Amino acid sequence: MINLDGLTMYVSSTATSGVVSGSTRLHFSQRSGRVFARYSGGEVTRGWLVGRWAEGCLRFRYAQREGDRGIHGGSSICEVQRLPNGRTRIIEHFTWSTRHGSGANVFDEVNDAQL
Repeated sequence: MINLDGLTMYVSSTATSGVVSGSTRLHFSQRSGRVFARYSGGEVTRGWLVGRWAEGCLRFRYAQREGDRGIHGGSSICEVQRLPNGRTRIIEHFTWSTRHGSGANVFDEVNDAQL
């Protein structure tokens, strides 16, 4: 289990059915196996991820308010990796529950130059 507490991440890749973008920033907190994140940027004015580590993977529920004032959400299963450069990557496989679609997003840890 990789500790995500205090990490800031950006969306380096998104699915066509996704709403997040390269300007979306995610701010993580972790307490034991529970993981939380708040995020915003691009079409998302405010979003939350709430989840936990279970059986070697990270599972989330998410909810977000979008620029058109709609509120949408779903669930995801994530692979968490440590890259050769020491940064963390999350590959999120998501499924919407409030609209049609699913896909994968990639979140990469922000380096000091991107802060």
